[in-house]
Parts: sequence; structure tokens; C-alpha cells
Amino acid sequence: MVFLMTSTGLLADEPAADCSCLWQGSFTEVADRADLIVVGEVTRTRGNAADFAVEQVLEGPDWHEEIRVWLKARDYCRPDIADFPTTSRWLLALTKIDTLPDDAFDPSTPNLSFGRQGDWQLSNCGGYYLKVTGNTVRGNLIPGTARWDHEPDMNPVLVDLVAHFIAGDVDVATLKRAAEEDPEMRELMLNTRSFLRGQDGLLPDESDTPAIDP
Repeated sequence: MVFLMTSTGLLADEPAADCSCLWQGSFTEVADRADLIVVGEVTRTRGNAADFAVEQVLEGPDWHEEIRVWLKARDYCRPDIADFPTTSRWLLALTKIDTLPDDAFDPSTPNLSFGRQGDWQLSNCGGYYLKVTGNTVRGNLIPGTARWDHEPDMNPVLVDLVAHFIAGDVDVATLKRAAEEDPEMRELMLNTRSFLRGQDGLLPDESDTPAIDP
């Protein structure tokens, strides 16, 4: 049985009337297909478009300060604009809109369209977007996460670790381990080790410490 995405986000074995697509995988499996990967905050929404202030570019052109991302309308397999409220922050794996279909714009619904050439679109058919809180992300990040589940029960993972994955410095197994532990505790441990390494000259030498008689 082939599972497809329906407009309601449920699983089905038949194509939906308005949107159907095969699940393409978790973020780690689809990131290399993206034209642009950024961390950004929603500054404004209108119709099915959301403007994002770019905080960090993880892959792709790094000159963008603000981008417009086009979301669900008609039969476009994209997440709903309601899922991206103003001030929410996201890690997005985006595709550039290079060409427009003939019916990209409908004068009767001017605020709902396919998008503008040169802007960006976000797919709902994989882990193309992760919710950012502080310096961590949650979402369909790693293989084994249930299909269509964009809010899985998982420990948050540091954005910097995901950035290192995109850069090829860490592997999927590392991300899996990170998703199973508390990132703040891990960061505290790493910072503590770093601090102690810098204080070697101030710490007493255990060999010089006199033994205490029982």
C-alpha cells in the first residue's frame, strides 16, 4: 500500500482530491534537495504567504535578510499558513520558485496564489520545516520519525548541531543520539569541560595532595 498526504494531513491509500504526494522523508533525508536552508522568524502573513526575517543561513545564498515563503493554497502540497503565526521561529528547507504555472494567479483570490517568481515555497511532503525554540529545534528531524508527524515527541536538538550536519561535519547517528538527550545538559557539560581545560594551572595536582589518615 502506498500512503499519500491528504489535505487534512491524514494517511490515505488513494490520492486526495486537492493534494496528494508521497512522503519524502525526515529533514535529514530531504535537506540536500533544498535550494535554501534558513532559520527565520515570521514577521508578517497575508493570504498564503509569510515573510521571514532571516537569522541564519545554513545552506544556499547568504545575502538574504528577509524572504517570502508561499504556503498552502488550492492543491499545493504545502503546510497551512495558520501553522506559522507571527513571531514564531522555524528552520526551513525551501525550494526557489523559478517558473510559474499558467494558473498561478487568480484575480478573484488575489491574496492566494502559487507565489511570485524568485520567492520560495515550502513543502509539506517531508520534514522540510522544524520548529525553533531558543537555540533548539523540534520536528520530523531524523529517520524513524512517523510519517506526516511534524510535532513528534522528542528532545530538542541544538540548531548548531543541525548546522554541522548540513555542513557534513556530523552524521545522522549523532543527531539521533542528540534527540534522545537533553541538549541544555549536554551544552552545560561541554561548556564545563571547556572551562576546566582552561583552568588546568589553577587546579591542584592530586599527586601533591596529602593523604588523610583514616
